[in-house]
Parts: sequence; structure tokens; C-alpha cells
Amino acid sequence: MLLYAITNRRLLPGDEKAQRDALVALAEQWAHGGVDTIQVREKDLPLSELQSFAARIVEAVRATKSLTRVLVNGPAQLALDAGADGVHLHANAGAAAVRAAQQAYARIGHEAVISAACHTPDEIRAATGATMLLFSPIFEKVTPQGPTRGQGLVALRAAVDLAKPTPVLALGGVTEKNAAACVQNGAAGIAAIRLFLGEGWQSLPDVPVRASA
Repeated sequence: MLLYAITNRRLLPGDEKAQRDALVALAEQWAHGGVDTIQVREKDLPLSELQSFAARIVEAVRATKSLTRVLVNGPAQLALDAGADGVHLHANAGAAAVRAAQQAYARIGHEAVISAACHTPDEIRAATGATMLLFSPIFEKVTPQGPTRGQGLVALRAAVDLAKPTPVLALGGVTEKNAAACVQNGAAGIAAIRLFLGEGWQSLPDVPVRASA
């Protein structure tokens, strides 16, 4: 089961400095604990600050000597300058955005790791060339704007089949209680924000991915 942690420093206690320091420490813990990918998703930061903050996270993760990859939810050149392994693209970014990220990294002889958000079959088709897809929402989520209805495991299974051979990770309302069901329905792993803020993710079972039909 692949583990993909998404950051949100605003969910951590303290002032701005404390939140940033805590998130860097968390990223180090995730890397030590076997998280495969960390997405730096701090949308409220100006790009100049996002780059320097992402670089701090990259440095902390690299210091662990783990295989954890760091992606930045932002421009490809910014991710590259921060030393990240690649980028996360929004839904509807399309194949052109995937190619642009690939080309930015290719210029320095690296292969970009690219994850893309997808909610519909059309968005899955448009993300051709991405390394992995984050399909959401799988389960119902309660947000400040109200509950968001999940698409369910049947939709996840269909997304996995449509995306082949690109791996799909389940996102949206995923907890330690339902993560195994996602993998049993074809997901290569799970992605989450809140799940990785606690300790529950460390006890997730090693569930074999459902074999391709």
C-alpha cells in the first residue's frame, strides 16, 4: 500500500513559525515511517515563500536517507528550484501541464514525478503521462462548507480500470478504518491530510493490491 501524505500547516498548533517548524518535523517523521510521497500543499503562501519552505521540507526528508519523494503543489520550475522530485497538478490541468513538468525536469537530466488530481473519467483521460493519479472523494467528508458526498468504492474501482497502467491512489475521507478497502478495490495506496497528522497511519495493514483483471 503506497502512502501519500498531503501537508496543511494550518491544522497544526501555534503561530506561523511554530506551524512551519512542526510541519518540517512531521515530514521527517513521515519519511522515517515509510511514507512514499509527500505533497507540499500550502496554497496560501506566496510563491517565493513556498519555494523556500518546500526546500526546508526537501532537506529534512533527504537527511533521513529514505526513498520518500517530495512533490510541490505549484509551478514545476518552483518545485525544481526547491529540490523537489516533482509536482502535483490540479484536476483539469491536462496533458500539456504534464508535458511542461516533464520538460522542466528533463532539462537537468531528471525524470519528474507527477501526481494529478482526478474526480471524473474525463479528468483521468486528460492526465495522460502522470506518474500517479489521486482520485477523490472516495468517502464522505465533513468540511466547513458542509458535507461532501463520496463517490464510493465502485467509482474507485472504475477509475483504477480506466487509468491502467497508471496507479491510482484513493483520496477523500480515507482513515485507518477504510484504507484497506480502498486497496482491496484496486487502489495502489491512499492519500490524505488528517490521517497523517495522527499516529493511525503507522498501523495501517499491508494489504495486497487487487490483481488487474
